Amino acid sequence: MRKKYVGIILAAALLGSSMSGSFNVFAEEQSPVQMEASDSGKGTSETVQSYLTGEQIASSIGRRRPVAVMLGNSQTACPQSGIGSAGIIYEAPVEGNMTRLMGIFENYDSLEKIGSVRSCRDYYLFYANEFDAVYAHFGQAVYALQYLDQHLVDNLNGLNLDGSVYFRTSDRQAPHNAYASGETLKQGIQSFGYRQEYKDGYTGHYQFAVEGTETLPEGGTAANIVHLDCYGDNRPWFEYDGNTKKYNRFQFGGPQVDELTQEQLSCDNIILQYSDYQMYDTNGYLNVNPTSGGAGKYITRGKAVDIRWEKDSEWGITRYYDSNGQEIRLNTGKTWVEIVLNDKITSVTYQ
Repeated sequence: MRKKYVGIILAAALLGSSMSGSFNVFAEEQSPVQMEASDSGKGTSETVQSYLTGEQIASSIGRRRPVAVMLGNSQTACPQSGIGSAGIIYEAPVEGNMTRLMGIFENYDSLEKIGSVRSCRDYYLFYANEFDAVYAHFGQAVYALQYLDQHLVDNLNGLNLDGSVYFRTSDRQAPHNAYASGETLKQGIQSFGYRQEYKDGYTGHYQFAVEGTETLPEGGTAANIVHLDCYGDNRPWFEYDGNTKKYNRFQFGGPQVDELTQEQLSCDNIILQYSDYQMYDTNGYLNVNPTSGGAGKYITRGKAVDIRWEKDSEWGITRYYDSNGQEIRLNTGKTWVEIVLNDKITSVTYQ
């Protein structure tokens, strides 16, 4: 068994070293092979690779549909609760120079408070659908109604479910006091009869580094600190910690934390997705194009490299490619996807 395992390791290392382009995947010290359930089902627990983080997790969690929750991100809405448990977080601009976050959760059962939950913007629906997620929101801009009314996305709307799936707290004023819990989200999904497993044929969104290896960008730009001044209200930034190999998240002048744990948010990967947009109206609602394709950056391990992104349809999956046309491989762990408007690209700086 040991010889077979070493052979697999060497094969993976050779495969990584033969890859050309911006990403050098190399073998590190290996961890023991994850045990799968035996035929008898005794003594071991079955694990699978998470579609969100690439990590090994229980199959009961890793093959259950995730929930994508809209989260307020104004200063009065912070700190958010439960956000540290999201495997993926999308940040995109909305009206008023603000951003809104969408956390994609697969392991949310024990969370007693998730939120505050805010309203939908239409482009988030397309991002959530890439992960076959049930979409949790509290109301919507009018431009999202055409998709919600047609039930194109399984969703839990707080306008209809306040008091059941969602509850109000007394520590904040509305609209910043609407929350869900892991249990209420599960109850809502069951009550609507939504499918609870991934759809047939779904094989995941991202490509991850081979288990036991690491993705290290070659060349590119030093990115130990990444400032996202493209977002005028919260002006977030990330700082790389070489000891943990993660990026710590800051906004509104200080660390961004999870209210439940008081721990600072961090991630292993950052994707900047430069996007076309138009104004819907004079109220500032944005029509961000989720299918235009374009340039971007992949940031990990203290480096930022150029990428491009493509999407074959509104309801398809976005793919990210390096300068040689190879699909990038993320490091295992959490990912932040930052939607940067094309006329704000120069407001992103690196140190």
